[in-house]
Amino acid sequence: MERNVLAGLFATALLAGCGEFSAVQKSSDYDYRYEVAKANFAEGHYNRASQLLGDLIAPLKGTQYGEESLFLLAQSCFMHHDYESASTFFRKYYQSYPKGEYVEQARYGCGYSLYKMTPDARLDQSSTMEAITEFQNFLDLYPQTSLREQTTHMVYALQDKLVEKELLAAKLYYDLGSYVGNMSYGGSNYEACVVTAENALKDYPYASSERREEFAVMIVRAKYHLAMKSVEEKRMERFRDAVDECYAFRNDYPESRYLREVNAMLSHAEDIVKKKHIPLEETDGGE
Repeated sequence: MERNVLAGLFATALLAGCGEFSAVQKSSDYDYRYEVAKANFAEGHYNRASQLLGDLIAPLKGTQYGEESLFLLAQSCFMHHDYESASTFFRKYYQSYPKGEYVEQARYGCGYSLYKMTPDARLDQSSTMEAITEFQNFLDLYPQTSLREQTTHMVYALQDKLVEKELLAAKLYYDLGSYVGNMSYGGSNYEACVVTAENALKDYPYASSERREEFAVMIVRAKYHLAMKSVEEKRMERFRDAVDECYAFRNDYPESRYLREVNAMLSHAEDIVKKKHIPLEETDGGE
């Protein structure tokens, strides 16, 4: 009898307007509010479910519904596309209930929520790093999980985004060239390009061969143009460095689509090194 009455009330709440929903939120019957929240979740009303559950987490903590309500809140936020809140509540769940019934799903959900939040490669990648950490922890804790394949694919996608950010940074430094307005601490944009690209090759050994080739050619270009823009006392040393870099690139990428460009830089750099002189008209200042 009581369950039938509750079922009728749940149906009424699902169909209720703002006034009736507000009355449910203000009810002092936490069990009733929780059942209405679950009913809303089941019907796909995730925003209403998250509103109800958000108010219930504290009063339900320590009760038979405490664990489930927190996990359901995280799920509601995720389904409502509030990924920041979802990641927070998934993390709160697995920290509060490390041996809980839903802990595996919560750890995965935290990583997946952060994955959904990751921005364009040109923007700050803090959430990308956080998502990778969550996923790696998940895989370490659950090596036999049925979610391993899809989690691994997402980790690769996130790592590719980090690589892409470094490539964009290297290209930006290269494009800025001799501009000095952004180099308040000395050095040059060409040198910054080289450092960025070399660090990326070292820090991201899993980068695709295509991306590694792009970093490598950026280093060649930057070293060549740095030599071209150098003051007299640094010029020959930098041209010899550019020659070495060209040969290294040709050895590593003998079929590269950039080979003609690299060979042209190599030929010019070797000619200057042999003559130990560069015509003044080919320079426009010095670094």
